[in-house]
Amino acid sequence: MDIAKQLEVIRRGTVEIISEPELRKKLEEAANKKKPLVIKAGFDPTAPDIHLGHTVLLRKMRQFQDLGHKVIFLIGDFTARIGDPTGRSEKRKQLNKEEVKANALTYKRQVSKILDVDNMEIVFNSGWFESMSGLDMLELTAHATVPQMLARADFKKRLSANENLSLQEFMYPLMQGYDSVKLKADVELGGTDQIFNLLVGRDMQKDFNQPQQVVITMPLLEGTDGVAKMSKSSGNYIGISEPATEMFGKIMSITDTLMLKYYELLTEKDLARVKMMHPKEAKMALAGDIIRQYHGSVEAQRARLEFERVFALKELPTDISEYIAGAAETVLNILLKSGLVKSGNEARRLIKDGAVFFEGVKVPDENFIPKKSGTLKAGTRRFLKIIK
Repeated sequence: MDIAKQLEVIRRGTVEIISEPELRKKLEEAANKKKPLVIKAGFDPTAPDIHLGHTVLLRKMRQFQDLGHKVIFLIGDFTARIGDPTGRSEKRKQLNKEEVKANALTYKRQVSKILDVDNMEIVFNSGWFESMSGLDMLELTAHATVPQMLARADFKKRLSANENLSLQEFMYPLMQGYDSVKLKADVELGGTDQIFNLLVGRDMQKDFNQPQQVVITMPLLEGTDGVAKMSKSSGNYIGISEPATEMFGKIMSITDTLMLKYYELLTEKDLARVKMMHPKEAKMALAGDIIRQYHGSVEAQRARLEFERVFALKELPTDISEYIAGAAETVLNILLKSGLVKSGNEARRLIKDGAVFFEGVKVPDENFIPKKSGTLKAGTRRFLKIIK
């Protein structure tokens, strides 16, 4: 593919390219030398599940693969033990080596739904950091100044609020930058919230007399609430391994405005044509397209039919699970033990928001005890048959 066309593909959905002239030059040199560019993206295995927010970056990586470039999927198993402070109002909880390893094991299976895993390199940064001496680590600190670190918006905010900020957290961007040095990255991808860390990589490569990587930032995808960045902790995520019917319902719950952003970042569809469609049909098509990517055409069609049956015809799902409840068992315990929700926080949030119903009546609080058999509904898509 010629350079102009490559740039057109790469630009789609990006927020910023630092800098496009540098990228054009790298693409031209790669074509002349018949040597692919090295594209780096790092993922800390702090949670085992990948959601649609993660796929924004993964899809851009796949585009680079399709353009013939070399993708390096960097698993930050060492840096995950520190925890990226980006966007945090407080210090991250550190993970131990076993937790990191368990999370990392699930990544290859999940990303294979997007990336060509047979034509990419998976690298763990413990490969170089675990062999570094204390002196080697200290030498990394020479590549940044304290004023540079304190200029970070999230660090500045925490300091002004008299919140803890550890020296250890200063190390994270330096270590992410050193990853780029070790991998000789030509391009590094990341979310807009990663811009500080990505630019540290450029500076560090310059210090090590390497060509500076091009930085490409991707937008953060809002979750189903339409406000906050998609994340498990916010309870607004859509996991790519969730059941197709669950994914379909969640996608149908997003706003029409957010739908267009999902189309741009999660599909290859022509946005001009999408805007000509009726919003409801466009959203149904979006849900079908996304589910086909992760579950196949049969599941996508089944999910659509199930959605229409449950929500248009007001019927119960065909695959509703049953749960034998104890005489004094609370609705909170039922939600958790049945697996209808994944955490106590999610259950409490749904109850507080008035989104949990028993036999069509809103559940008043988490201590509510169903006195008879009946149907429990959590949110708009999850149902459970309680047996007394």
